[in-house]
Amino acid sequence: MDISKSDYSPRAAAKVAGWGYVAIFVLAIFANFFVLTPVMGAGDPAATANEIADGLGMFRAGLVSFLIVFVLDVAIAWALFIFFRGVGRDLSLLTAWFRLVYTVFLGIALVSFFLVLQLLSDEVVRRPFESGQVDAQITVLLDAFNYAWLIGLACFGVHLALLGYLVLRSVNVPSVIGVLLIAAGFAYALDTLSHAVLANYEDYEAIFTAIVTIPAVLGEMSLAIWLLLRGTRIEPLATRTERSAPTPVGARA
Repeated sequence: MDISKSDYSPRAAAKVAGWGYVAIFVLAIFANFFVLTPVMGAGDPAATANEIADGLGMFRAGLVSFLIVFVLDVAIAWALFIFFRGVGRDLSLLTAWFRLVYTVFLGIALVSFFLVLQLLSDEVVRRPFESGQVDAQITVLLDAFNYAWLIGLACFGVHLALLGYLVLRSVNVPSVIGVLLIAAGFAYALDTLSHAVLANYEDYEAIFTAIVTIPAVLGEMSLAIWLLLRGTRIEPLATRTERSAPTPVGARA
């Protein structure tokens, strides 16, 4: 048995990646904008803790959503490797690895959510601390989630840039998707770097959010739609050099 060849079809991988993207879009929008953003925007540690305590069920739903995203990202990394390996096996593998590293950081970040729940629901854990100290710890844990995720997003940015390059090398996938993915990749890396070097990052946060969100959403959503509508019909995926290479004389006979 030749273990160097996979039994999985690029068409099947396109379905996994496409539907995985769709599920992640729905879950991430819910977890980010309906759970995390209201909590983080509460204003102070006491308000943040009260916001979570008053909507504990919603907070748990957000945690579950992030956990599902965590698992789906592994599946998408595998599916994209299978789909693009015909364009460049080694590069496709490297692309998948960067997404997996990002996924590990997301999993590490989610530990903070579990600890927040423990502080709010476990009286034994809370007993040695005053109310203000518990509130401060919750705020620090939420910041720890953001910072761990932020580091992971730098790797995710590299993943998107490499994925965009694979798209550009492919003759089948529209080049505009590759350009958007590369732009999003550099934007993610720039955003993480800006957090580290700008003391007044908050003054530019809206600008950085737009710079990251627009190409990322357009690029990944376009790729997901293309995978579901066209990727499931293409096998194998050809590179531009393969498509443009002249046919050997003997093969024309």
